[in-house]
Amino acid sequence: MKKIQLSRGEISVSVDRTHPHWQLDDLLEFAERINPKRAFLFVSKVLGKHIPVAPSVMHSSYIDLAALIPKDLAYPITVIGMAETAVGLGAGVYRELKKTHAENAIFLTTTRHPISDLPTLGLFLEEHSHAQDQFILSSHDQRKHQHILESKTLILVDDEISTGKTFKNLIKSLQHSGLEQVERVILVTLVNWAEQHLTDLDVGLPIEVVSLLHGEWQWQSNNEVVHIEMPDVSSTEQHAHKIISPHDWGREPSFLNCSAWQQVKINHQHEKILVLGSGEFSWIPFLIAEQLEQQGAEVYFSSTTRSPIMQGHAIQSICSFKDNYGLNIDNFAYNVKHQDFDRVLLVIETARDSVDPTLFEQIKNLEIISYEC
Repeated sequence: MKKIQLSRGEISVSVDRTHPHWQLDDLLEFAERINPKRAFLFVSKVLGKHIPVAPSVMHSSYIDLAALIPKDLAYPITVIGMAETAVGLGAGVYRELKKTHAENAIFLTTTRHPISDLPTLGLFLEEHSHAQDQFILSSHDQRKHQHILESKTLILVDDEISTGKTFKNLIKSLQHSGLEQVERVILVTLVNWAEQHLTDLDVGLPIEVVSLLHGEWQWQSNNEVVHIEMPDVSSTEQHAHKIISPHDWGREPSFLNCSAWQQVKINHQHEKILVLGSGEFSWIPFLIAEQLEQQGAEVYFSSTTRSPIMQGHAIQSICSFKDNYGLNIDNFAYNVKHQDFDRVLLVIETARDSVDPTLFEQIKNLEIISYEC
C-alpha cells in the first residue's frame, strides 16, 4: 500500500492487478486539487496532460490498452474520449482499434465547447469536476449520425475511473438521445479504482472494464480547515476568440483521418522540444509531437488545462494565464516553467492573438502554431 500525505488528509492506494509493461510508479503520481469537492488528484505520467511525456510512451499505452479490448465486438462501434483529459487517450486507442475494425468504428469526444453549427446529441454532468457540464455533439453527415444512433458497442475512454458515476451519466444521456441498440459497454482506462462500484450503474447494459492497472484508494481527511479559493472555470460558451480549426479530430464524430501539419519540422537532430496542446485540442498537437520525435528530436508532449491544481508533489511548477477562447477563465500549464526546452510549440485551434501575452513571460522559447496562414 502506498500512502501520500496531503494538506487535507491522506490518500492510500493499493494495487490488485497491473499490466506486465506498467506498474503504479510508471503510471501516476499524486497532487492536490483546488476543489472543495475532492482534495486529491491522480496525476498521470503517460497521459501527456499535466506531466510532459514522450509521444512514444503515450503511443505504447494506446497499443497496450487497445490490445486488452475484446475482439468479438458487434458493429457499429462508437468510441468516446472524455474531455478534456482523455481526448488524446481516446483518439490513440481508437487509432489502434481502427487497424482492425476500419470504419465499422467511429470516434468522438465529449466537449465543453458547444459548436453552433453542429447538432447536440446530449448533455451530461461530470459531478466531481471543476467544470461539470459536458456536451456530446453529432454531425450533419447522416452516415456518421446514424452510425452513432445504431451503435451496438460503446467503448468509453477515460484516464481513470474513481466511481463510475460520470460514465453512468454519459450512458444515460446517450440512451435518452436515441442509442437504443447498444448491447455492450466497454470502459477503457489507464487506471481503474472503481470495480466495486460498476455493478450498480443501473444502465440496463453489461459493463466491462479494461485497464493497465486495477486497485483501490481510500481517503482519510484530517479535518483541517483549509480555505479553498477555486477559480471559476466552468464556462462552456464561445466568446471573443472563435475556433477556426476543423473538428475532424473528434469533437465532431470522425474516422480520424486527420494528420499532423507537415510544415512543422525540427531545426536540428536531438533538439529538445515540448509540444503543448490546448485544452481539448490535443490530438492534432500530439500528432505533431509524434512526427517531430520520428524526425529525431527529443520531444515531450503535454497540454494546457482549465483544471486548478496546487503546486507540490507531482506539480513542480505552474504557468497561469487566461484561456484562448475568450472565456476569461484561468488556464494552466503544469511542469513546464521549471524546465529548459529549445522550443515550446503551443498548438491552438483559435487565432494567434487569442493567446494571453503573459504566457510568453512564463515560458521560454515559446512559439504559437495556429491554423492561420
